[in-house]
Amino acid sequence: MQGFYQVTQAIKDQLLTDPNVKSVTTGDITNIDLSKQTIFPLSHMIIGNVNNEDNVLRFSLSILAMDIVNVSKEQTEDIFIGNNNEQDILNTQLAVLNKLVQVLRGGDLHTNKYQLDGTPTFEPFYDRFENEIAGWSLSFDVLVENDISIC
Repeated sequence: MQGFYQVTQAIKDQLLTDPNVKSVTTGDITNIDLSKQTIFPLSHMIIGNVNNEDNVLRFSLSILAMDIVNVSKEQTEDIFIGNNNEQDILNTQLAVLNKLVQVLRGGDLHTNKYQLDGTPTFEPFYDRFENEIAGWSLSFDVLVENDISIC
């Protein structure tokens, strides 16, 4: 059966192919020690509902892609960019999630029957957790074959 383990492992493996992802976690984000700088850049998978639709299972997922914001002690006069790497993080982590979406649309994951359904939503976040972190939250649905038979 193309179930929970297969979906989460396939997405984890895909995320780890990106050089801008060091760790992938799942479950309750509050249980992860986000103060450890060695785990960043981090992608975190949150599994929402799973709907049983005819011959497919619809997994509603959210992926948080994030990194630690580094603030420079040097003063800057560029108020648009500021004195941190927040824009760099937003750029690289959006690219991580965009790549995942493209692979679900027509790449290896799509070929292996993990198929994106609908339009994914990207939402930026800043300083959401205990240390200064920035990144993106991606919400999307994946359809997988439901190969359970009543026979």
